[in-house]
Amino acid sequence: MEAYLSYLLPIVILLASLFLISRAKNRYKGNSNLPPGTTGWPVVGESVKFALLGPEKYINGRMDACSPAVFQTSLLGEKMAVFCGPAGNKFLFSNENKLLTSWLPLSMRKALIFPSFVENTKESLAALKRSFMHEILKPEALKHYIPVMDSMAKSHIEEKWSPNREVKVFPLSKKYTFDLACHLFLNVDDPEHIKRLYDPFHLVISGLFSVPIDLPGTAYSRAIKGGKIIRNELLSIVRQREKELSENKDSTSKNDLLSRMLLALDDENDKLMNEMDVSNNIMGLLVASYDTTSSSLTMVLNYLAELPHIYEEVLREQMEIARSKKPGELLTWEDIEKMKYTWNVAREAMRLSPPAQGSFRAVATDFTYAGFTIPKGWKTFWTVYSTHKNPKYFPEPEKFDPSRFEGSGPAPYTYVPFGGGPRMCPGREYARLEILVFVHNLVTKFKMQKAIPNEKIVYHSSPFPTKGVPVCLQPHET
Repeated sequence: MEAYLSYLLPIVILLASLFLISRAKNRYKGNSNLPPGTTGWPVVGESVKFALLGPEKYINGRMDACSPAVFQTSLLGEKMAVFCGPAGNKFLFSNENKLLTSWLPLSMRKALIFPSFVENTKESLAALKRSFMHEILKPEALKHYIPVMDSMAKSHIEEKWSPNREVKVFPLSKKYTFDLACHLFLNVDDPEHIKRLYDPFHLVISGLFSVPIDLPGTAYSRAIKGGKIIRNELLSIVRQREKELSENKDSTSKNDLLSRMLLALDDENDKLMNEMDVSNNIMGLLVASYDTTSSSLTMVLNYLAELPHIYEEVLREQMEIARSKKPGELLTWEDIEKMKYTWNVAREAMRLSPPAQGSFRAVATDFTYAGFTIPKGWKTFWTVYSTHKNPKYFPEPEKFDPSRFEGSGPAPYTYVPFGGGPRMCPGREYARLEILVFVHNLVTKFKMQKAIPNEKIVYHSSPFPTKGVPVCLQPHET
């Protein structure tokens, strides 16, 4: 049987590839005005080349060879137009819900969303944005989270960093941001409970942007497996919380995001989501905490350990804030607003090492851009790599220079780590607070030095330090 399957599989793939090629040729027959570019091999397209070269090298190479405005390719099993430069960013951000609609790669939909809701991705994402914007980004909510973040950062550093002379920043950042998310979003603090959620996430992240071939051992297959484990665990948490709330509906002690979502279900006139929708939304928030936020924090700490002159300026700013606090007094919103230089350092870290590559959209109707036709049904991709290191917008682009963000800062649509337009990353302000609070607590306690000065950073869905950014810790003299 195994020999028969191994013989049959290549034939099936070949026939499917020929069908897809034929359909594509018929669909675009006579249309010679498509963006320049190549689509690579059938089914896999240029996904392998994209992964091998890395996103930055791939994007810049195609811009040089094809067009600096827009080029076509095939990624993740989809025909795709890649928009480049600030003009491309502006066009896509400005045409959200007009020429473009929300879209997630099949690998993301299969891993993150309950199967019965895959067809309702647009509605689920809209609910996610409404709930997240309302509950997380309103000023009174953000102010409430700061002392919690401060307290948890202190505890994490005392437990995981202080007993050691050398630590690995990347895994510790992942654990901290995930633990914090579980507390703020789910009100879950039990280590064993968190571990059941945390352990499968590496499977999901490794396959979020993979070719959708569901065979044993593929990244796509592993992502689906990990996603199923996490979704079922979240669904169990949701149902338990529903039970707790129903037994004490007047309780005001539940201030986490999950409880607020579920309490919204009690309003028959404005029923926001059912329990699977809630689980889908929480899943998205945990992915962001595990992947993009932790990567951003890691790269900020990486540069602080690598660049002593930058570290000293950050330390000076943070010590001024620390000296203004009474013993045991936690950080406040006013303290965060004073961390201007530190935030510019974080912004520069995200310019050089963006936490995300970009984002996808679906083309809702044929349109023309830069003289080329973008057909309905294609997907679009905007990417940080067409501007973040372009010397036209950032002189000496490889130099770490936080002063780029002083005054009016970079030109519009050139610095886009959080995207832009109606679907700009809703968690950008939450991420800012999380990074600044942690940096404050760490630099006021330790000086850091990289143990591996030239550690290689590779890029998957976000920056991935191959050795975990080991740093040597030197406590400040008291």
